[in-house]
Amino acid sequence: MSDNTFGRLLRVTTWGESHGPAIGCVIDGFPPGMPIDEAEIRNAMLRRATGRSRHTSQRREDEDVKILSGTFEGITTGTPIALFVANTDARSKDYSEIADRFRPGHADYTYWKKYGIRDYRGGGRSSARETAMRVAAGALARKWLALELGVEVQGWLAQLGPIRTDQVLDWTQIDENPFFAPDPSVVPQLETFMDQLRKSGDSVGARVSAVARNVPAGLGEPVYGKLDAELAAAMMGINAAKGVEIGAGFASIEQRGSEHRDEMTRKGFLSNHAGGILGGISSGQDVLVSVAFKPTSSLRLPARSLDEAGNEVEVITKGRHDPCVGIRATPIVEAMLALVLMDQVLRHRGQTGT
Repeated sequence: MSDNTFGRLLRVTTWGESHGPAIGCVIDGFPPGMPIDEAEIRNAMLRRATGRSRHTSQRREDEDVKILSGTFEGITTGTPIALFVANTDARSKDYSEIADRFRPGHADYTYWKKYGIRDYRGGGRSSARETAMRVAAGALARKWLALELGVEVQGWLAQLGPIRTDQVLDWTQIDENPFFAPDPSVVPQLETFMDQLRKSGDSVGARVSAVARNVPAGLGEPVYGKLDAELAAAMMGINAAKGVEIGAGFASIEQRGSEHRDEMTRKGFLSNHAGGILGGISSGQDVLVSVAFKPTSSLRLPARSLDEAGNEVEVITKGRHDPCVGIRATPIVEAMLALVLMDQVLRHRGQTGT
């Protein structure tokens, strides 16, 4: 079992490699009756795409998505929706020098140990290129949640390296800058930091947060289908993710119980340290999730490693890479949040009829 599929009732299978001819996905279990078109999916994918600014990889994919099945006259039919996107700007020759060498901090070594073969061109299946199809599927889930339940999903870059970007939360500014930062006043500082980082040849990590508003109470299960557990698994399945917080997350360590518990009144909850999930089930509050992304491992700075014969070698990674993968991660986190919520809604309806 290769585990290229996630979800229970809403099942998404992605396929393809970074430098293969194409990538794609199949969305099974999507309800009938919703209008969709290729332009809206492509627009969502372009938010995640490389080459949007000088601060990301300069690989420029067209992201011309094709809907191959699952619709009739622009309306979903309830049958599997197949999406296809050709890779148009891969440069495989950039990776020829590491064909038999393992990049430190990358999946090269573990893929080779697991399968006995690996696609060294841009990381193959382990490349963040795969996440483009999660964003494509997530765009449809996000639309369905909004139309069906009024659920709004919004992500933002909360921290880049040492710089906090969420001291001010202005939702109208998130898509107005290349960082998905909600505080426009911090953008010049981010620009300067990234310019210096790019010149140094190094990379840095980031934290991306997302909120889902108007989530109905009752989603999730008490034990093995906990909403927060499935959210954490989905977020940790994103490339380079190294940590997930729900609500207050690790800040809960320093909180007292009298502070952390979300007291209730007739007017509603007085706080939301639980992140909208109690006992694995949504409370009706905003669902809050935050994801930590590690620094990019593919660097032009030399590093010690091994080749396939076990010899010690020096590795310098050429090609086009993100100095901070977290910059483009906001649409991916939004997509995974939407997909998990939609799957949970369908499961809840199947169990309770509501």
